[in-house]
Amino acid sequence: MTKRTPAVFLLAVFAFAALTTPAALSQQPTLTPQNSNTSQLLIAVSPVDENVVWAVGTSSTYVVTTDGGNTWRTGLVPTQNSADVQLRDVQAVSDQVAYVLAIGNFPQDFAIYKTEDGGTTWTQQFENQLAGAFYDCFAFWTPTSGIAHSDSVNGVFPDLRTTDGMTWQSIANNMPPALPGEASFAASGTCIAAQGTSNAWIVTGGASVSRVLKTTDGGNTWTAVDTPLHSSPTAGPFSVAFRDATNGIMGGGDLSAVNTYTNAQAATSHDGGQTWQLTPEPPVTYPIFCVSYLTNTTGVGGGNHNGTTKRSPTDYTQYVVITADIGGAAWTPDEGATWNQLPGVSGYWAVAFANPQNGWMVGQNGSILKVSFP
Repeated sequence: MTKRTPAVFLLAVFAFAALTTPAALSQQPTLTPQNSNTSQLLIAVSPVDENVVWAVGTSSTYVVTTDGGNTWRTGLVPTQNSADVQLRDVQAVSDQVAYVLAIGNFPQDFAIYKTEDGGTTWTQQFENQLAGAFYDCFAFWTPTSGIAHSDSVNGVFPDLRTTDGMTWQSIANNMPPALPGEASFAASGTCIAAQGTSNAWIVTGGASVSRVLKTTDGGNTWTAVDTPLHSSPTAGPFSVAFRDATNGIMGGGDLSAVNTYTNAQAATSHDGGQTWQLTPEPPVTYPIFCVSYLTNTTGVGGGNHNGTTKRSPTDYTQYVVITADIGGAAWTPDEGATWNQLPGVSGYWAVAFANPQNGWMVGQNGSILKVSFP
C-alpha cells in the first residue's frame, strides 16, 4: 500500500465548537513565539528540561536550544544516501546527546543517528535494508534503551530495540502478527510511548481496525488490543502518551477530505491500555498529530517530572495539549472530558513539555511556540 504521511496541503476543514468550562478558561496558557532560525517544517520535539530542547524536521534539519528557546541553533544531520531526507523523530538526552530517526525515498534512508557532541558530528547506528519498511517513530526508557517502530512488511512489524545506546537489534519475532495494511502515522514521532523502565504502547491504523500494541517487559512480549478510533488506509490513531503505567491518551483521525467519520478523535485508557473510551469530540478540524501531557515524556535525560512545580499548586496530572496541524490546537484539564481551543494556533505538528510552565510546539515554516501554563 502507499504509505501515508500527513500532508500540509490538505485543506478541507470543518468547524466545531470548543467545549469549555469557566474554571478551565481562567487557566489559558501563555503562548510565546520563538525564532528557530530555519524555515524547514519541524516535525518532532523533545525537551530534556526547561532549558535544553531538540527539534527536527525536513531536509535533515535539527534545531537545539540551551536557554529555554531564547536562542535556537540550527544544523544538518549528514545523512548518507539521498538529499531528500526528513528527520521524523528525536529523543533528547542532554545538550550534547540526542538520537534522530530519518526517513527518505530509499530503504537505506530509513536510519537512526546519534550525536554525543551537541550535533557537531553524528554516528549512523542503524541503516535499513528491508524493502517496504517505514520507520515512523521511536521512544526511550533510558538514555541507552529504546524501541523503534516500523509499518508492517508482509504481515510482520520489523521493529528494533537498543539496550546499549549504540546498536539496534530486530525484535520482529516478538511482535504480534500484523493485520493486512496495518501501519502507523509518522506525524510527530509519537506513535509510540515509553514509560517507566519497561512499558511501551504503539498505536496503529490503516487496517480494518485500529489497535494498540503494548509491552510491559521492555519489548520481549507484546499483546494487541482494539481501539474505538476509526481505521482505514488514511485513518487511525497518530499519537499516544501515558502519564503513568495506568493512564494514557491517544489522538488521531482521518486524513481523507471526504469521509463519514469525524476528522479528529481521541480516546483514553485507565487500565494500562487494555481498554479505551472515546472522549467528547476534540475542538480541532483535522486529525490530531500529537498528544502530550504537561510532563517530560520525550526527553530521557532530565527524568520524568510529576506534572507539578513549586511555582503553582495546580494539579496538572490530567492536563493534555493536542496539535492538529492546519486544524488548530487545543488543551484539556481532565484528559478530554472538557476541551479548550488555543485561539489562533495553527500549523503545528508536535508538542512536548519539560513541565507545565515549559512546553514547545513546533511546525510549519520552522515555527516554534512556547507554551506556559499558570
